[in-house]
Amino acid sequence: MEGTTTIHDNCTTLLGDVTFQFASLPTIDTSLYDLSSEEAAFFKAEIGIGDDEGLKRHILEVQAKAYKIAPYPCIHGFVFLRLNISSYPVYEHILKLGRERPDAVLLDLGCCFGVDGRKAAADGFPAKNIIASDIINEFLELGHELFRTTPTSYPGCLLPGDVFDPEFLSIAARQNDVSSAPAIDLFSLKSLNPLHGRISAISATRLFHLFTEDKQLHLARALAGLLSAQPGSVICGSQVGNLEKGMVSANISGSLHQLFAHSPKTWSSLWDGEVFKKGSVKVETELLEVTIHEVEFFMMRWSVVRL
Repeated sequence: MEGTTTIHDNCTTLLGDVTFQFASLPTIDTSLYDLSSEEAAFFKAEIGIGDDEGLKRHILEVQAKAYKIAPYPCIHGFVFLRLNISSYPVYEHILKLGRERPDAVLLDLGCCFGVDGRKAAADGFPAKNIIASDIINEFLELGHELFRTTPTSYPGCLLPGDVFDPEFLSIAARQNDVSSAPAIDLFSLKSLNPLHGRISAISATRLFHLFTEDKQLHLARALAGLLSAQPGSVICGSQVGNLEKGMVSANISGSLHQLFAHSPKTWSSLWDGEVFKKGSVKVETELLEVTIHEVEFFMMRWSVVRL
């Protein structure tokens, strides 16, 4: 959800660098609501609503509020309910970092309501060391409403900001000091910049594809500066990909839009050789054919682990 601006006139929404132009703004379609058995069990346990209809009513109430704030396709299509981070092959490794590395920090970037951070917390990553960050502060606040929590009952850090604003996240030199840094009070943060070289795991789900090729490189370099130099520190995510890098088109919620997509080959070479020194990281990518609401495209799931 980073880098977002919304213009309601003429039903135009700008999400990152991707423009959605609607003949008329799609109304909420409750028939699109769908939870897998894993998702249903997670939300019931975390929200504290045990019956399916009660859970649906609650989620629809939060969705309606979010859609008024920003009518994004991910809100309209209930994509915010997906448990993305736990589907990544490096997920167990991330949880292990949380258990075994002192003061390991997990950053859920462009997080919307912060569902992935909540999932990691439920599975054992210390909630006090999880940062949920999005450009829209109201979405972060709705995360508490969605999960029926308060800052006291859920101690995760909520940090609004724009990753392309250097006052919030500047590009810093990659860290090579592998010693453990002193713990930092996450709740004192006004930006991500004090965390350069301190973050053990970064999740960036459905984020990079919102931007141009140049901005994707800029963001990759910015995240690399945040990552701890300790071996095993990881950046992971998923986004629209393609067999060959270039512009791809898709029709979502009745709006045709174009975005830039990397191929697995170009994405790997970007991280291993351009962002990080060649051979200093292990990059894994997986290109998946997916269909969401009858729209077919490739999603690329990936991870970058420091060696």
